[in-house]
Amino acid sequence: MSPSASMREAYGRTLAELGERYPEIVVLDADLSTSTHTSLFAKKFPERFFNVGVAEANLMGVAAGLASCGKIPFVSTFSVFATEKGLSQFKQSIAYPNLNVKVVATHGGLSVGEDGASHFCLWDVAVMRSLPNTTVLVPADAVETAEMVRALVEHRGPAFARLPRAKTELVYGEGYTYGGRKLEFRIGEGVVLEDGEDATILANGPLVAEALEASRRLREEGLRVRVVDLHTVKPLDGRTVLKAARETGFLVTAEDHSVVGGLGGAVAEFLAEHYPTPLRRVGVRDEFGKSGSWRELYEFYGLTARHLEQAVREVRRMER
Repeated sequence: MSPSASMREAYGRTLAELGERYPEIVVLDADLSTSTHTSLFAKKFPERFFNVGVAEANLMGVAAGLASCGKIPFVSTFSVFATEKGLSQFKQSIAYPNLNVKVVATHGGLSVGEDGASHFCLWDVAVMRSLPNTTVLVPADAVETAEMVRALVEHRGPAFARLPRAKTELVYGEGYTYGGRKLEFRIGEGVVLEDGEDATILANGPLVAEALEASRRLREEGLRVRVVDLHTVKPLDGRTVLKAARETGFLVTAEDHSVVGGLGGAVAEFLAEHYPTPLRRVGVRDEFGKSGSWRELYEFYGLTARHLEQAVREVRRMER
């Protein structure tokens, strides 16, 4: 297994680095800065950091006001609080007027683990994807998280990015490389990590590492499976999805999220309109989360490389 690293730490560290180059960056948190790692920015730029306390609705409102004055607010809290307690204000004060606010929420998906059902958020991507003007991102690892933050500074408009709690396996090498290739992170463009013609796995978040492992194992059986990191759920990279559907014929989506409305939903919607293709969605099957270690939960909910291998076999048995 590859080394692991924290996406939350990568976020906080990159934000602190960018603060020197971009004086217009301000950071807001809801009394969770040590967990979201925005505390790194706070230590370096205390006059540009605002802790609004346990008041997520106010968190969004203050960010909107700062954005209206030309600042670039980065807003952080746990995903369950950002998308459930601050949703109305995000919609009304940020998305509707199309303000330049970046919500980077941590503790998304099953990686919340032992915190239990009250802290799980397995539908945040679906909720935020449904809002007009809102870009939605789910990076694969700590390296890609840093690249995403850099891209978000230059991006204009509302954005929501979702990070896990746990340290997860590294997919990319230093400097955003893979397989000896130097890559460039572009919002709205997926990254083809492994090529193949027998099927495609479209994944994001920690499931990208699982997809790569599944692809390696299936290659030993003679199946060449393409793996695509779809870090941007909205706007979806329809060109890459369509190319995979036409060239490989069978698709599997993989995400640490409900199969309702997330990456699987976005791909299914696109295919239904443009190129109906056999599809299997791997994710949480419309259930609430249970308490346990995140690795145990991945096994319980069927989000491991082994389950992705089975999904590829199943989808290949489907008729177009």
